[in-house]
Amino acid sequence: MAKLELEQFEDGAPSRFTLGNIHSIETMGTVDGPGMRFVVFVQGCPMRCAYCHNPDTWPARGGTSVSVESIVAAFENNRQFYRNGGITVTGGEPLLQPEFVADLFEQMHETPHGRVHTCLDSCGYAFTPEHPDRFARLLDATDLVLLDIKHADAEGHRKLTGRDPARILAFGDELARRGIKVVIRHVVVPGYTDSKEECEALGRLIAPWRNVVGLEMLPYHTMGIVKYEQLGIPYSLEGVPAMDKARMPELRAAVLRGMKAGRAEG
Repeated sequence: MAKLELEQFEDGAPSRFTLGNIHSIETMGTVDGPGMRFVVFVQGCPMRCAYCHNPDTWPARGGTSVSVESIVAAFENNRQFYRNGGITVTGGEPLLQPEFVADLFEQMHETPHGRVHTCLDSCGYAFTPEHPDRFARLLDATDLVLLDIKHADAEGHRKLTGRDPARILAFGDELARRGIKVVIRHVVVPGYTDSKEECEALGRLIAPWRNVVGLEMLPYHTMGIVKYEQLGIPYSLEGVPAMDKARMPELRAAVLRGMKAGRAEG
């Protein structure tokens, strides 16, 4: 995937919109939503997932301030590549910057050359159910959400991410209430989330969300370890092997089995 140099976005021109704090931009994303995607990685994430392969996005500071106009212009320069795709904002965690992402998505829907498909890739943890209105404009302009569910069990979730899953589940409920299309993503880690029992429990957990249109089971890999070494951050999954991809079909079937059972019971 091609990466844009963020310096080209720093033109100093005033913006009509909220500025975004960006980590990087990829112009040829193929795993961040349907079709070819223009992918914006925001800076800052409240989660500390043990297997995160972008720990350099964790700090809220350290990114580059960019305008909505500059991102739209960069997209338009290569619009022909995204005919069957669109734009995805990931991270880091986009929900930490809801005003910026809302401005961006609204402009992508209103471009003179035609509406652009918008996709939000989120862990959901930055959602505040006590203040849902803060995210209303963003969600109104979102066509698809890639929602990462890290673990079906609350205690297992805390061990794997350092955070409680309550806000994430509340975000899932809000997406279901709004009827926004959701693809569930679940990283399968040996010894943590690779049992049929955990996967069936995941299926039961997401069963009430009738807006789920897809399921991506992502095998854990060790390619991100080098970043931890470069940043001097201890890697908590040291010694855990990459997930055996041959097991993925059976675990995916377990999730689907759990969903079916959960909906039958509900």
